[in-house]
Amino acid sequence: MDVHAKRISAADAAALVKSGMWLDLGGVNSQSEVFDKTLAARASELSDVKIRSCLSIRPLAFLEADPQGEHFQSYNWHFGGYDRMKHDAGSVIYIPLNLGEVPDYYRRFLDPPDIAVIRVAPMDENGVFNFGPTNAWIGTVLERARTVIVEESPGIPYVYGAGNGVHVDQVDYIIDGTDRPPTELPHAPLTDIDHKVAHLVASEIEEGSCIQIGIGAMPNAACSLLAEAGFKDLGIHTEMLTDGIIDLVKAGCVTGARKKLDPGKVVFTFALGSKYMYDAITRNPDAECRPVDYTNLPHIIMQNDKAVSINNTTQIDLQGQAASESDGHRHLTGTGGQLQFVRGAYASKGGKSFMLLSSTYERKGTRKSRIVLDLTPGNIVTTPRSDIMYVVTEYGIVNLKGKSVADRAKALIGLAHPDFRDDLERQAREAGLIRRWVH
Repeated sequence: MDVHAKRISAADAAALVKSGMWLDLGGVNSQSEVFDKTLAARASELSDVKIRSCLSIRPLAFLEADPQGEHFQSYNWHFGGYDRMKHDAGSVIYIPLNLGEVPDYYRRFLDPPDIAVIRVAPMDENGVFNFGPTNAWIGTVLERARTVIVEESPGIPYVYGAGNGVHVDQVDYIIDGTDRPPTELPHAPLTDIDHKVAHLVASEIEEGSCIQIGIGAMPNAACSLLAEAGFKDLGIHTEMLTDGIIDLVKAGCVTGARKKLDPGKVVFTFALGSKYMYDAITRNPDAECRPVDYTNLPHIIMQNDKAVSINNTTQIDLQGQAASESDGHRHLTGTGGQLQFVRGAYASKGGKSFMLLSSTYERKGTRKSRIVLDLTPGNIVTTPRSDIMYVVTEYGIVNLKGKSVADRAKALIGLAHPDFRDDLERQAREAGLIRRWVH
């Protein structure tokens, strides 16, 4: 079949969907737009259509057309704000994971998708549709899918990286997409707390470190401070590429010269930020968007010396368990790659991992401590106490590796807001975490 024969309308593509099928519609900037709308228009004709997606960055037409889930069942690997809202409404179900393992799930445990639809850049001179700034597990999904449809979208920038595209020979159908550029993630304004935490993290970073940055204001503040401090020869091997990392590159702090893997390259599996960031990686041979089982598996992360993992959490108990993805039984985000990068960084020669949080938060006009005796009932432990290394709040930084339960409790109480420390110590003693002879 020639390329012209593979081109069909979005309506004809949606007509391929039958009741009971499994669909995969990608995630972040690879998420289908035009097919999504034509599928939504068929909602009343279909039933029991099961759809996997990830980190939606705009409303999804199929969910808006079927708010009660009577026709489509939506499964999601990691929540953005829209996915969280739909989960709260009962329209989306979360799939627990370690992000770097997802390609293996598709190969070993999941039935092949009946149809996969991915938004891609226009076909290049080699017959390849580039995935742009979102790679993740797309390649594996397309290998496994019974029918592969690409939504050819001039708005998707061309980003280099092994495995960051699919050849037309592996594509069954091509539909026309939009020229809408990648969705931009607005900057969260930095607070004094963000700056204090970032200063503490930056003080522990060494020249030649290989950095992973999680999503959020605090990790990005750490990038800004590393740039201001004039670090040299930093490397980047990360899950998510952010504006803060591009700031480091532009400041001359990132050379990748000391990386054992991919020296000189900024390696990531998806990018989400501003136009400034997307422009920086478009056809940039030093930026590589790679599959998630290359970026996120600990045995690969650890091959770069001085690997550094910098991530947020929302609550930590006095034994060091970090809950980063839920508020009780209400799911907020997902495990993502946090645990894998914590483990990979620690296993590298000279590696370090940092878990960042503000000491308090406000809820309904009441200030509460993020450092607690017990996690909120139902809260999911994202990173176990045995894996936590550095914990950082605006009140200090502690390394929990090798510390007893009692020493951990005392150290974490010292990171809490002063207004909560006495009560936390009383609770810790009553629970038997701190004994009289511990100082």
